[in-house]
Amino acid sequence: MSGFFKSGPSMEDTLFNLKFTTKQMERQAKKCEKDEKIQKAKVKKALQQRNKEGAQIYAENAIRKKNEGLNYLRMSARIDAVAQRIQTALMMKETAKQMSGVVKGMDKVMQSMDLQKIAAV
Repeated sequence: MSGFFKSGPSMEDTLFNLKFTTKQMERQAKKCEKDEKIQKAKVKKALQQRNKEGAQIYAENAIRKKNEGLNYLRMSARIDAVAQRIQTALMMKETAKQMSGVVKGMDKVMQSMDLQKIAAV
């Protein structure tokens, strides 16, 4: 019955998914860089063969791949920033929970001790 009120994935699951997505985007960016290098090599080969139109097409492809890779990196950085904020929030939540336990323990100790004896020391 406790799962009945849960509306979606937990924050830990969300954090994991964000980190996973960041890694995927970084991999895609590397793939785009690799494809860009291949297209540049094709441009060079086409120019050596005096194929100006082919070289232009390959150059356009290289530019597109470079922009695509930069967009992946940019999005990856944004997602990583969100993941870091969530991780910080989770750590603060855990710290607050631990501190509440410490405070409750201190209250019990203070009630069991004689305050006049503590003040005398």
